[in-house]
Amino acid sequence: MIVSVVGILLLAYLAVVQRHTILVPLTTPGEEPPLLDVAAQVPDGTPAGDGYYVVVALDGQTFAIAEPRYWARNFNYLIMGTERAIMFDAGAGHEDIRPVVDALTDLPITFLPSHFHYDHVGREGAFDHVAVVDLPHVRKQANGNALELTWEQHLGSAEGLEIPTLMVDEWIAPGETIDLGGRTLSLLYTPGHTDNSVSLYDAERKVMFSGDFVTGNLAGAIAPTASLGDYLQSAKKVLRSTDAATIIRGAHGSESGGIPTNDHSDVRDLRDTLIAIRDRKLEGTGTFPITYVINDKMILVAEPRWLQDWTPTYPDEK
Repeated sequence: MIVSVVGILLLAYLAVVQRHTILVPLTTPGEEPPLLDVAAQVPDGTPAGDGYYVVVALDGQTFAIAEPRYWARNFNYLIMGTERAIMFDAGAGHEDIRPVVDALTDLPITFLPSHFHYDHVGREGAFDHVAVVDLPHVRKQANGNALELTWEQHLGSAEGLEIPTLMVDEWIAPGETIDLGGRTLSLLYTPGHTDNSVSLYDAERKVMFSGDFVTGNLAGAIAPTASLGDYLQSAKKVLRSTDAATIIRGAHGSESGGIPTNDHSDVRDLRDTLIAIRDRKLEGTGTFPITYVINDKMILVAEPRWLQDWTPTYPDEK
């Protein structure tokens, strides 16, 4: 009897610890998904890449490269100065984004993923110069400049993608300024969705490119390495480090096709929601994931309270 109880408890423990390796195969196709037959197109966009991509000029030096036919409706950002350009995210790589980028600029391009999920790191080897956030736990797993991602970081088995190795040419520390020539960006470490998530802030233009930190109507903390403690710390940091008039451009659009857009008030509401969850003053709905209402246009999806992690990855950050 005791052995049976111990066995059941051990199986339950393993199921909790390995929940993501169990749930991902159960909820994903394991192969490249079919393209969406979308009626809504991206406003002010120009088709590119045989119609798979749509390019929107945000200004003369900033382009959103959308994937409206991909289930996640990715938005990747080409951010240019006078001397170099940053490609911030590159989709899942089922379709080659590089020809689209090359048609927009002949500047040297640095690829910088907002985080390491498969729908952001793009096609392995697509870019000659790759930059990665310089974090102790990320540096530790690199072998020289070869950074082999883990399953938990990449999750590409969801769509039959192999785990890539990023050949890192440039390590960028949190808070570091990136000089593009006549234009500077600040790299903000904004974990929460993952423990390696970053955003880029253009103080002059008052725009932040947020990856999946916040994107349109969603903030998500259900993937491996997600942390509500990180999310709260990041929300406070973004409010402290950016202008109140800042526009936030996220990485995933909605069915309407519009570019994901948020603002300072959304981050403030996210912060307040997280504090209310932590302090047990706000209850969510559902079983897994739990859904919390942030405001009238945004929700937060998270794990059940007993699985929520409120300890930041680097708790000494202010």
